[in-house]
Amino acid sequence: MHHITLGTLSFLFISGFLASFIDSTVGGGGLVSLPALLFSGLPPALALGTNKVAGTFSSLTSSLSYLKSGKVNFDLVKFLVPMSLIGSILGAELVRHIPSGFLKPLVIVMLILVTVYTVLKRDVGKTSTYRGLTRAMICAAAGVAFAIGFYDGFFGPGTGSFLIFAFVLIGFDYVQASGNAKALNFASNIGALITFALLHAINWEYGIIMGVGMVAGAIAGSQVAIRNGAAYVKPIFICVTLVMIGKQLWTML
Repeated sequence: MHHITLGTLSFLFISGFLASFIDSTVGGGGLVSLPALLFSGLPPALALGTNKVAGTFSSLTSSLSYLKSGKVNFDLVKFLVPMSLIGSILGAELVRHIPSGFLKPLVIVMLILVTVYTVLKRDVGKTSTYRGLTRAMICAAAGVAFAIGFYDGFFGPGTGSFLIFAFVLIGFDYVQASGNAKALNFASNIGALITFALLHAINWEYGIIMGVGMVAGAIAGSQVAIRNGAAYVKPIFICVTLVMIGKQLWTML
């Protein structure tokens, strides 16, 4: 790593910390990490793969923090993780053949609907009403996990928000939803990472440096979320989702 300047190293570490602090709470860390990698001089294709290295550090650390605090429903998540993993591998493979940009308008509409629903339903996600799933609901949840995993591999923006929202809809509070979402996000990151690695589309030095910053950010962010509860997480979720909508609109226009 001798050719990486101290300034670049510091910039990647700090960017990783900030991105992961946000991501470990409500998702959306890519809003910080991907532009940081592009700003550091990586071409877009390499930045996407490198971001998956750092994101895998972040989602693994967050998952372990939430799991240790009892905020991951392992009985449910163990069925969904393989679906998320398979979906992301297929999505990352497909993006080699089909440009993903056409999804932007649909993603903006979906993020707006998620935000509007979250604002209007004031009590949703404040307390857990989850009482278990029927077999039919497990099958539906597995389908959603596959679809969001596929989306994460194929395009990506808003994955954390969509996962959290899906878990809130089936009765989890925002902190539990974040914990479950991180476990699935880790699986989809691994799937996409394997695909990018096979394509040699990763700068491992940059990814590992940013990843170390993300480990620190994930520990801090998940602990703040766990200690402060759903009332703290929900407004951040809304703010990050609004920023994501603005970012997608900006890139379209």
